[in-house]
Amino acid sequence: QVQLVESGGGLVQAGGSLRLSCAASGRTFSSSTMGWFRQAPGKEREFVGAIKWSGGYTYYADSVKGRFTISRDNAKNTVYLQMNSLKPEDTAAYYCAVSVFNGMPIRKSNYNYWGQGTQVTVSS
Repeated sequence: QVQLVESGGGLVQAGGSLRLSCAASGRTFSSSTMGWFRQAPGKEREFVGAIKWSGGYTYYADSVKGRFTISRDNAKNTVYLQMNSLKPEDTAAYYCAVSVFNGMPIRKSNYNYWGQGTQVTVSS
């Protein structure tokens, strides 16, 4: 089993920044992908971005490209989501997840383990 714990959410003004963390424990997979998703009230959970544990390759949704950055600290088994230039439409619960899917998974169905989520609210 893999346990994921997100932290770092909160309330920020538009244009501001936040950094989310996702600490992983339990069974780990060197070839896995760590993904970030978000879900706003009444909407589907959507892909934000992801990073490969091995090699650090990243991929982002168009809506966040250039504003969000995913990084990892392998020694701490932690992945980060740095969010800059935040907009009110970024308001959502943010979830990290682990996928053992080969390639770069962008569908939530490709992810095997999920954290409990952390709320991000961007005020205008």
